[in-house]
Amino acid sequence: MVSDAEIKRINELAKKSREAGLTEEEKQEQKALRQKYIDAVKTSLRSNLESIRYVEDLEDNNPKH
Repeated sequence: MVSDAEIKRINELAKKSREAGLTEEEKQEQKALRQKYIDAVKTSLRSNLESIRYVEDLEDNNPKH
């Protein structure tokens, strides 16, 4: 899970990147934070997709998934 503080930091780094550029250390931090955010989105999406049940399966009382 990505915290609000981490999302705020991602946005701060993006703004700084556009305006003045980032140091190598900041670039690495930005890369790590972005990857953490992407992984969290993928995990959330995967969880949502796995919870989907087909109406036909529920009517048959014989889930296929």
